Amino acid sequence: MDTAIQAIEFLARSEHRVAALEAFREDARDRRDLRATTGASDPTIGRIIRDFEDRSWLTRDGPKYELTPLGEYVTDRFFELREGMRTGETLQEVWRWLPQEMDGFAVEQFEDVVVAYPGPNYPYTPVERVTHLLESTDSIRGLGTTIYKSGNLEVFCRRVLEGMEMEYIYSRPVLQAVVDWNPELVASAFECDNCTVFLHDDLPDDTRCGLNVMDDCIGICGHDPETAQLEAVIDTASPDAREWAEAVYARCREEARPFAVSELDPVDSQTRAERLRVESQ
Repeated sequence: MDTAIQAIEFLARSEHRVAALEAFREDARDRRDLRATTGASDPTIGRIIRDFEDRSWLTRDGPKYELTPLGEYVTDRFFELREGMRTGETLQEVWRWLPQEMDGFAVEQFEDVVVAYPGPNYPYTPVERVTHLLESTDSIRGLGTTIYKSGNLEVFCRRVLEGMEMEYIYSRPVLQAVVDWNPELVASAFECDNCTVFLHDDLPDDTRCGLNVMDDCIGICGHDPETAQLEAVIDTASPDAREWAEAVYARCREEARPFAVSELDPVDSQTRAERLRVESQ
């Protein structure tokens, strides 16, 4: 086995070693501090200290021990690996809903995310997360199928009528379905001065997800392309993710055109029900 992998295994297989590294990462520690922080016994603490000293990760200064520069280097890299694996574990559940076709998308931008997706006994978690995000912002810019479920559309329209600044880029079919859901309410929202709507013929990832830029975070909503069912909501306050989202939105905004009511077709109630049939699923 590669010696580097052995070193990772040496740390990862012991919760006490990991806890000790976390403690030393914060400050120098004596044995009593280390016992209290890690919950390990005195013999275990002794073995950890000896093992770390043997690897030149730790040095003693009076009663306290502290990381050497080498120990700091190893500690930082180990926890970077751990955080990377945590991100991988989080995103693997929603990977197919992420905007992989949007220019500049990178996993590193989503290391600190909140993920909401339907559970086996409670399918409404994503809808509730979107509602929370809408209630928590005074402005929103977005593109694609982010706001599509009727419960979210109700909140979306209400927030616009309450004064939330809204600028949105839709594909024609999605905008048609939004209008058909409740023509009167949507028309009232779209008539507000704080509401601006654009149309785009080829939004990136439009059959899979949409993108929102809000006051404190950016959000991605993933939908099943066959049913329009909301499958996952991923949001993050990461500055890197926000910079990426702003750039994507700006590019799509440049390509979009103003919305004209004449581009939409009137539909009867039966057609409207069919387009939003997912609401009954």
